[in-house]
Amino acid sequence: MSGHSADLWGIGVIVLGLLVAASVWVGLVGVVGDGIDDVLAVGLGLVRMVLPVGLLAAGLVMIRGRDDAEDSAERIARAAIGGLLLTVSIAGLLHVARGRPGIDDPTGDLGAAGGVVGMGIGGPLHAMAAATGSVVILLALALVGGIVLTGSSAQTVGAAVLSVLRPTGSALAGKVKGLFGDPTESPDRSTIDLTQGAGFPVEVPDLHDEADPEPSQAEEPAPAEVSATSPAARVEPASDTEQQALRLPSGPKESKWKLPPMSILGRSSKQSFDKIEVAERGRLLQATLAQFGVETTLLTPVIGPTVTRFVLELGEGVKVSKLENLRKDIAYSMASPDVRILAPIPGRRAIGVEVPNTDRQIVAVGDILASREARTAKHPLEVAIGRDINGRNAMINLATMPHVLIAGATGAGKSSCLNSILTSILMRSTPDEVRMILVDPKRVEMGQYERAPHLLTAPVTDPRKAANALAWAVREMERRYNLLAEVGFRDITGYNNAFDNDKLQAGLGMVDESGEPLVYKRLPFILVVVDELADLMMVAARDVEDSIARIAQMARAVGIHLVIATQRPSVNVITGVIKANVPARLAFAVSSLTDSRVILDQPGAERLVGKGDLLLLGPASSSPHRIQGCWVEEEEVRAIVKHWRDQAPEYTDDNAVASESDPGGGEQTAAVSDAAPVSLAPSITDAPPASDDDGDEYLQQAMDLVVQTQLGSTSMLQRKLRVGFARAGRIMDLLEEQGIVGPSTGSKAREVLISPEELAARRGQS
Repeated sequence: MSGHSADLWGIGVIVLGLLVAASVWVGLVGVVGDGIDDVLAVGLGLVRMVLPVGLLAAGLVMIRGRDDAEDSAERIARAAIGGLLLTVSIAGLLHVARGRPGIDDPTGDLGAAGGVVGMGIGGPLHAMAAATGSVVILLALALVGGIVLTGSSAQTVGAAVLSVLRPTGSALAGKVKGLFGDPTESPDRSTIDLTQGAGFPVEVPDLHDEADPEPSQAEEPAPAEVSATSPAARVEPASDTEQQALRLPSGPKESKWKLPPMSILGRSSKQSFDKIEVAERGRLLQATLAQFGVETTLLTPVIGPTVTRFVLELGEGVKVSKLENLRKDIAYSMASPDVRILAPIPGRRAIGVEVPNTDRQIVAVGDILASREARTAKHPLEVAIGRDINGRNAMINLATMPHVLIAGATGAGKSSCLNSILTSILMRSTPDEVRMILVDPKRVEMGQYERAPHLLTAPVTDPRKAANALAWAVREMERRYNLLAEVGFRDITGYNNAFDNDKLQAGLGMVDESGEPLVYKRLPFILVVVDELADLMMVAARDVEDSIARIAQMARAVGIHLVIATQRPSVNVITGVIKANVPARLAFAVSSLTDSRVILDQPGAERLVGKGDLLLLGPASSSPHRIQGCWVEEEEVRAIVKHWRDQAPEYTDDNAVASESDPGGGEQTAAVSDAAPVSLAPSITDAPPASDDDGDEYLQQAMDLVVQTQLGSTSMLQRKLRVGFARAGRIMDLLEEQGIVGPSTGSKAREVLISPEELAARRGQS
């Protein structure tokens, strides 16, 4: 019998394993099984779920030795010791991973972790070596247990473990890289280990995206070159092969427009970081918090173009609010003007402390438009915004926003953001796909886009004409809705797809307004860009607010979208009506918490560092996304506009904008013939005609009185015209609608907007 002792022990262990499996897995052993399950839950926790497998394996090892000469006692001892080591190590790992429940916690918490055994081994290890050290020790213990149990060498067991974990690790690495890294990175650029005293890895996203080599068509040379002394000449322009990234398959058929070559846009240089310095700053941050009694574990920092995010895991019993109250102390210790605290980081059980970089990376528009995100973008309204802290290129679809409010202090980067948006449109879309109305009361930024065939009218600089342009957009919206109702489509995408597939045919006998046979035309998207909303609100607040509200509420389905910028984020400019109807926000640096709340309805913008640093708040998100906005040179913009002008040599700026408009004046702008000369619509900036039922027999006389006296007073009209207060107020409202006086300012007289000479000129033209 002595020669068969190992076999007998093995059979007994196998029977025990089957009994435990029936008790733990399926509960078919009655009261005895329930007792076994309860005891194992308290003692081993979740290890009991794999204990039957371990017992069966140990029994088989005891029965089947490696050779006949192996002593039975040795096999029994190897199985007992190896199984014990594996059980203890797995229980300890579960205890650390499941929140380290204590003896005073409910029994269910112990059963969901490593039980009493896990607490006994994992608790002391975590206290001495923290989470990372305890996990390393327990994994090593598990490896030793596997070696003892199987009687194999460490090399054999290690190779087996690697062969099992390699596919899982590769898949997890790909998922993590897709979530937190630049999708355009090569696999060897993800996380860099600091081997010279750093102590922890620092994640450095690659901030210079290379385009995939693709076959290219012959491109004409760039119309202009970027100045070598400009910031964008930080190096080489993008190669012409990258132009394939901008070819949109969804555009109108048979279009003869040619998109500009990517060689027009410059690319920024690669950014280098002192990883050792980043690691030292991380340890300094951790030490500073420890001085104030905030125990933390420093995880992998992430270096972005503008800021470095240090990721911290709070110790047990530390309140998040305690760390937030130390913001100024953190900034002082790290010699930083300010820091921003994310508590917690969205989707993670960690706190982020964002500290500005000493050397900031300039992100060029060419970097974003040559990236994989731009190559996979299909919609003509997808534009480049910048690059986020994780190194991902940010492209947003204006059609899904569907309207954007951009606000921030002077010099924070709003105009650069607008130029990046407009440059993206000009690089990726033809005039058949996107038409634009540019409103620039400051008369600074939009003049460089003049005579581009994408424009419906010359850049509007007069605030009164800007209000008329917004009113024209409302009329065009209504015309498009009538057209969609007539042909039976719910939005512009379905209509244009039907047009491209020759499915739109007018019925017999149908004619247009001129009496010609009706021919349906393709509807381009219309983008209305306002560079300074405050100037418009000062002149015609009610009309502007009403037009913006109507467009924002209804125009998405018919392809009309708004981009509104202002450097005065106050409630008088960004009113509640505008905020309620423009859900997407781009907040640049502001001077106060109040301004941040006006823009984002939450703090954060007051912590930005300027020069393109922004927070993007999407329409379906409550957590803003930090992005470094991209930059485009003025020479690059002029080169792109010249490329489009060369394709429309007979393009003229129609100055007949004073002609009377009609509600259907937008009909002529609904489509553009392929590569045909483009002329501006003369009715866009005209004041809409007054309706017949809005007239008053004293209107002309009141107009003369107000303009001659330069006094917009209702009481003056009462005295001079001898009418009642209600009628005088109505006449004053009619004068406001015609652009004669400004909006009401309480008890004060209204501002008169035109001079006697301008009134005489207006009447002479009519």
